[in-house]
Amino acid sequence: MKWCRLILPVLAVTLAGILALVALSPPSPPPAKEAPTPAAPKGRHQHPSDNVWNVEYRGVRRPEQSVKEVLCQLKTRARLRTVDGTEEPFSSLGWSRLVPPVPLEKLHRGQGKQGEFKTCAVVSSSGAMLHSGLGEEIDSHDEVMRFNHAPTEGYETDVGSRTTVRLVNAQVVTQPAFKFRTSSLYKNVTLVAWESAPYDLDLSRWYAVGRLFRPYEERRLLDPAQPFYALHPGFFWRLWDVIQGDTRADISPNPPTSGFMGIAVMMALCERVHVYEYVPSPARQTALCHYYERGDNVACTLGGTDEWHPVRFEKRLVRRINVGDGSDRRRGVLTLPGFSTVKNCDV
Repeated sequence: MKWCRLILPVLAVTLAGILALVALSPPSPPPAKEAPTPAAPKGRHQHPSDNVWNVEYRGVRRPEQSVKEVLCQLKTRARLRTVDGTEEPFSSLGWSRLVPPVPLEKLHRGQGKQGEFKTCAVVSSSGAMLHSGLGEEIDSHDEVMRFNHAPTEGYETDVGSRTTVRLVNAQVVTQPAFKFRTSSLYKNVTLVAWESAPYDLDLSRWYAVGRLFRPYEERRLLDPAQPFYALHPGFFWRLWDVIQGDTRADISPNPPTSGFMGIAVMMALCERVHVYEYVPSPARQTALCHYYERGDNVACTLGGTDEWHPVRFEKRLVRRINVGDGSDRRRGVLTLPGFSTVKNCDV
């Protein structure tokens, strides 16, 4: 016990010295933080020329190319692609088991049909759909695509009542106002979603800043029987390349509209695609943006110098590949060939 009485004062003095040294030492600097990834653009409040996706077009601009050449560009260089879980970061996250087993481009086989759908309707949300009386014709097609939260109830005479494919953007999937989890608009249909992404197809950055992926995962787990696809950025940016290559003007460095993406999707699935009021008919051309809600914005339908999407150039291209006659055009209907009917492409 005597040795304890001798050593305890020594230990107390030593501990006091250590604490004093610690108190006088400068604090350790905090660990360096990784620079945050730039957030995805939120929408039209950003200026169209901001180039937030670092778009750098390196292709050839050939506005003089033929209609056949444009169709071949769309068919071969902008092939329909969805996220299939084979690329990082999705492969590490188990998406190969999460995505639908039947690829979107082979959806017709999953429906027990031989070959492509024969005729398909792409129904725009334009205000020009009002008073069109096109509903019965739209419903007569094998497949009918609509966009975002566009309704049919109460508008059947003009827009029809059938929906088999619905293409939605990330806002519809993530914002509570659209009721994506509960609304009947998004049930008993094939869902196709998209979200803006880097032009260089950096999928890890896309996943890090995207809003689409968690709701997508949740819905696939809750309802694995419903076909639900996420468009690959390599699809919609190559569509953008085709649009840019068809004009010498610099188009907006942002992805195409949902409407243009939907047209390209259906051209990959169908032998013939009928597009309704994407290019407004002369008699019903209006500043009303959507047929189901109030709000005038002529740029929404016709594009403008401050457009976020390359709207004017999309519509110009679609008019170029229209194979319908003048009477259909006056009714607001464009007829486009499916890619399966475009032969002998040497691009």
